[in-house]
Amino acid sequence: ASGNAGKLREFGALLADLGLHTQPQPEGLEVDETGDTFAANARLKAQAVALATGQWALADDSGLSVEALGGIPGVHSARYADSDAARIARLLQELTEARALSPSARSARFTAALALANPSGEIVLEVEGHCPGQILEVPRGDGGFGYDPVFFVPEAGLPFAEMPRTLKAELGHRGRAFARLKPQLQLLLQG
Repeated sequence: ASGNAGKLREFGALLADLGLHTQPQPEGLEVDETGDTFAANARLKAQAVALATGQWALADDSGLSVEALGGIPGVHSARYADSDAARIARLLQELTEARALSPSARSARFTAALALANPSGEIVLEVEGHCPGQILEVPRGDGGFGYDPVFFVPEAGLPFAEMPRTLKAELGHRGRAFARLKPQLQLLLQG
């Protein structure tokens, strides 16, 4: 339940060993993300796509919450500005205005909420994954998408944009959420 090319690539790789075929949500289908949590928005998207297609739908709602900004951009991460570069610029500007200069003052967390809906739109699985980190003062790396160039993961000593895909899949919020979803999904597939 996404049209985001970056998310589709990540999910395609995560689902590959289960023998599942993934495809983007129908072109032109827009789901109003009116939830006030990542989980609520994931449910809305999964239900809408499942009902529109009559297929199983896995939805992700994810985003960045920055402590010094009171959790902003949060559920509005994708709508914080009109491009990745503009979102990063706005985030860095707001952190500067908040005088969040030290690494500890720039603590942040990526969250990914996943919801799986059956073809009738019923949510059958839900999980969340989190990745703690810090916002860098300047972007680094050219991999990934979104806020990846400014999201530094102390556990890896790298921003997402400099991580190999396998490491990002292991440590990242989406990978951690999927690790919680996968065993439940395997049971569902066997049933």
